[in-house]
Amino acid sequence: MKPLALLFVVAGLALIGWLTARARADRFLHAATRSSSLPGHHGWYVALWMLVPPLVFLAVWATVAPALVTDAVLATPAAAALPPQGFARATILSEARALGAGRAYGAFHPLAATLAPAYAAAQTRFDWIATGLALALAFAGGAFAFVRIRPGFAARTRVERIVMAALLAASLIAILTTIGIVASLLYESARFFAIVPITDFLFGTHWSPQVVDPRDPGASLGALPLFWGTFFIGAVIAMAVAIPFGLMSAIYLTQYARPATRRWMKPMLEMLAGVPTVVYGYFAALTVAPAVRSLGVALGIHRASSESALAAGLVMGVMIIPFVSSMADDSLAAVPGTMRDGSLAMGATVSETIHKVLLPAALPGVVGGILLAISRAIGETMIVVMAASGVATLTANPFASATTVTRQIVDLLTGEAAFDSAKTLAAFALGLTLFVVTLLLNIVALSVVKTYREAYE
Repeated sequence: MKPLALLFVVAGLALIGWLTARARADRFLHAATRSSSLPGHHGWYVALWMLVPPLVFLAVWATVAPALVTDAVLATPAAAALPPQGFARATILSEARALGAGRAYGAFHPLAATLAPAYAAAQTRFDWIATGLALALAFAGGAFAFVRIRPGFAARTRVERIVMAALLAASLIAILTTIGIVASLLYESARFFAIVPITDFLFGTHWSPQVVDPRDPGASLGALPLFWGTFFIGAVIAMAVAIPFGLMSAIYLTQYARPATRRWMKPMLEMLAGVPTVVYGYFAALTVAPAVRSLGVALGIHRASSESALAAGLVMGVMIIPFVSSMADDSLAAVPGTMRDGSLAMGATVSETIHKVLLPAALPGVVGGILLAISRAIGETMIVVMAASGVATLTANPFASATTVTRQIVDLLTGEAAFDSAKTLAAFALGLTLFVVTLLLNIVALSVVKTYREAYE
């Protein structure tokens, strides 16, 4: 049985178990004078016992089954013609697997077509084995739980424990994923820094990973131009667009706009946050970049690039506007109306009230939002991949070519270089540096909000 169909069957059995257990508990709970569990708790207890063990088994089986199917195919006589271990062997087996599963209609190597029936037969056999074991677990779990349903059984406590265990597992998955990401970055970065000195990487001014000298790899892997480009595009140009427009839009929506205007204008502004970044990238590459280059030529900058820092930064700033606006809006809305009313009652104008009362009171939240927006901007990938250049330069000219850390990570990991080369490992060192910078920005933002936040009644 196919995995998706098997999941539906197991879910259907769990539903039947829930209904049956609930009906049984409902009969004896009517006669009971006191019970800590409702019929629904008994139903969920049986349903979870019928659902969780098969799902855990299928999750484990999904990781083990491909190897079992491959071993079964390799045991067939036709597999004796396979070449020794290597790329050709893996390619033939991959083609045979695709043919056997019906995901392909032809193969480059004739041996793949020969092995495809063996793959299909082995896959079918192991699918039926998985089906039998999963159904056996569902029935065994349901029977175990069903016989325990009786007056006085604390089904509610058992169900709550299962739910708590599921929530704990979900939180641990998030934590372990983060630990795994950091550990992989640290391990691969340590391999890189064993080849290239960390000082050459952080303070070197020449970045050319295509021509790395094996005798002195650090001479071509100085990442300072990348850090400057990331800061220049993400923190200078993008924030020069996002901060004033985001802050002014928040001030208008909270202080000047009518309720009807705010109801339709705020969702439209927040829609910018839901636009895919690849759409922003297309817009930057096809519309903004040529316009920026034409502007540079009109200003007398004849070497203005069509992959300039200004083009990528402007579009990135537009993308970040909702982040700044939303945080500023929430911070201004959190200031008590009595402070605004008191300022106006003392004779201050609306603009003076905003400048001298509301903004100082909401400043921690506004600053925290700006720092979070900066961390979002310097980690942006698609816009800089599609609009920024791949040339690493140390320049403050916004019409010149510039690149960022994220753009270089994409370039380094999409080539054909060996995985253990200094060129490829440099991507992990760049990722670790970017991770540390964004982590520090988030810590600073949270500390600013926590330290200077005002508590109003």
